[in-house]
Amino acid sequence: MLRKPDEDLFEASKMSFGEHLEELRGTLWKAILALAIGCAIGLLPPVGGRVVKFVGEPLKAGLKEFRKKQATEAYERFAKEQEEAGVPGAENLMDGLDDYLKTGLVPGVYRVDPEELLRALRDLGVATDDAKAPAVTDKDGLLPLTLFTPLDGDRTTQLIATNVLDGFLVYVKAALLVGALLASPAVFYFLWSFVASGLYRHERSYIYIFLPFSIGLFLLGAGVAFYFAIGLVLQFLFGFFAMLDIDPTPRISEWLSFVLLLPIGFGVAFQLPLVMLFLERIGVFTVPIYLSYWRIAVLVIFILSMLLTPADPGSMLLLAVPLTGLYFGGVALCRFMPRRKTPLGDAIA
Repeated sequence: MLRKPDEDLFEASKMSFGEHLEELRGTLWKAILALAIGCAIGLLPPVGGRVVKFVGEPLKAGLKEFRKKQATEAYERFAKEQEEAGVPGAENLMDGLDDYLKTGLVPGVYRVDPEELLRALRDLGVATDDAKAPAVTDKDGLLPLTLFTPLDGDRTTQLIATNVLDGFLVYVKAALLVGALLASPAVFYFLWSFVASGLYRHERSYIYIFLPFSIGLFLLGAGVAFYFAIGLVLQFLFGFFAMLDIDPTPRISEWLSFVLLLPIGFGVAFQLPLVMLFLERIGVFTVPIYLSYWRIAVLVIFILSMLLTPADPGSMLLLAVPLTGLYFGGVALCRFMPRRKTPLGDAIA
């Protein structure tokens, strides 16, 4: 007995436009519920507080590096000025500076009154009554004094809040970040289930293959953004502060907004191979088309990476280069991944 054509065979799997909208609404509500549960976990004090400290570390590290570079350059200019002025011992001012920097100490030049300094030393019992004040002073009669201070605890390397609501908003944003990460497996499952509702039965089996890879690629993209791209972004942006001679005082609330968006953007972008495989399997594109237009695809990837990342070239390349590799990985996935059989026993073209 001959089977009917495919359109009759899969008649039961068809859905009307209204049914698709209803399915979409249900999917969105389930995704929102998963996100809400994740955020509730993030609102727990042991979780939210640790997340705020964790996501603030890259910015604090960037501020410390900026402060170290700024202090070193200022001290080098001071040493050069002292040497040009013929101050005795000025040629030795830079000796041992690298050792101090490695231990987290940065130099700072302070100017004090020699007589006041001598009086303080006498009060401490360090200087005798017949000791004389140093004769080496600047044009104002003050003595240049180099002090090394630790970066840890330096107020210029701390994150600030300028609004009474910032503490609360920071905590909520940290909870959102936790919720997005914890809910991502469930959200991807609901989204892929919605996609599956519009497929034939033999096509729905791809969802069980796509889902684990989708979650893994999302976490990989988010990890690349947090551990690599953010550092490059900070290095680029702090360069403008140095060029304009401005001290950065970033707000923690604005920083968390940035940390929340960039990893999510990277995670979504890293879904490229699965999107390519899905489009190839349902017949929208073919492997020869992917290969023949690879130059245009790479150009589009670089343009989108430029638009989706901050202005620095480092983070753009950090998104564009992996995506280019993922594009060719998607081509290989389309070519070598075994095809499923239809209910009629034929391989899907």
